Amino acid sequence: MSETPDEAFVQFVQARGASLMRYGYLLSGNEADAADLLQDALIGLRGGWARIRRRDAVEAYVRRSMARQYIRIWRRRRQEQLVEVPPDRASPQDAFAHVEVDDTLWNALRALGRRQRAVLVLRYYEQLDDDEIAVLLGIARSTVRSQAARGLETLRARLEAHRPTEVRSR
Repeated sequence: MSETPDEAFVQFVQARGASLMRYGYLLSGNEADAADLLQDALIGLRGGWARIRRRDAVEAYVRRSMARQYIRIWRRRRQEQLVEVPPDRASPQDAFAHVEVDDTLWNALRALGRRQRAVLVLRYYEQLDDDEIAVLLGIARSTVRSQAARGLETLRARLEAHRPTEVRSR
């Protein structure tokens, strides 16, 4: 017996929802915006679910949809939103829970400008090349490279400043 489109959609969301939420968090830097990005992408996906032929490309579609939505929001705001309180922690069963124990990486990533953060997430989390990132963000390839270099330099400096003294001296 074949599964209905509703069942297939629910199974996809249950299987990949947590991963997509983490992706949204990496893009936006906070849990509320990540949830909004994911919700908007899933609403769009649900509307066309019955017409999807390549189910193996659904997650890539959702990720691209989330990235594009983030970019639209980012272009509208063009201002950094600072948060006073870090977002809630993930559940202990979460595969990334060990990374979230130490706020240093998240705080360093959150401190980057929106464009640098978007470039680094698209490059290292989504594994897109410079040309793909440039097209997606609507910027020049050289800007992608310079934003990545500046973002990595800033991350390294912030992370180095938080390393214990005995580790730095090795």
